[in-house]
Amino acid sequence: MLTQIKTALSRSQTTLLQDAAGAASLAVMLMVALHLPGGF
Repeated sequence: MLTQIKTALSRSQTTLLQDAAGAASLAVMLMVALHLPGGF
């Protein structure tokens, strides 16, 4: 089972990096939006 997880992670490494970058950008946008003065 551990070897299956390792092979799955090694095969999808680029996808995982792209997903992590997308999640980080969403978190940054949320923090910026929460710190904007006033509202829309």
